[in-house]
Amino acid sequence: MPEDPYVTLRSEYVWRNRWYSVRRDAVRFPDGSEGEYNVVERGSAVFIVPELADGRLALIRNYRYTIRRWLWEVPAGGIEDGEQPATVAARELAEEIGGQAESLEQMGSFYTAPGFCDELSYIFLARGVTLGQPRREASEVMEVHLFTADEVLHMIRQGDMQDGPSSLSVLMSINALRRP
Repeated sequence: MPEDPYVTLRSEYVWRNRWYSVRRDAVRFPDGSEGEYNVVERGSAVFIVPELADGRLALIRNYRYTIRRWLWEVPAGGIEDGEQPATVAARELAEEIGGQAESLEQMGSFYTAPGFCDELSYIFLARGVTLGQPRREASEVMEVHLFTADEVLHMIRQGDMQDGPSSLSVLMSINALRRP
């Protein structure tokens, strides 16, 4: 199979705003047939697992308008053009939970929803976090709650933490959390 088995015949943007674009591509599939592929161009993002000095993790209970539900999440945010992921991680930590970290360590990266979106997300473990006053945007309706790592793992296993990127961020950080 070739490295890129699809052939893009033409592309057009059908929607753009500050946060994302929707691109419609006419494509030739590997079997020679033709069809349409829609891609959400989102850029990159960061997800931050905040660990306080006492070992507890700070999660946010975040209201998501799109699904009209409260979700347990880690702080996260989008990367603007030219920004470094670690810089954005520090900013989002301060904005969403009022957090300042002694250190930030990148744990890995993943594609958030590669079936339709190009967003590449970076996971950071923030150690030695102190909490202060958040500086949230008007659309961010959230509360900060503290849990042990074991409690958060239980929440993930029980399906109480339903935000996939947040769950993955905790799971990819768990070995580092368990070592001093």
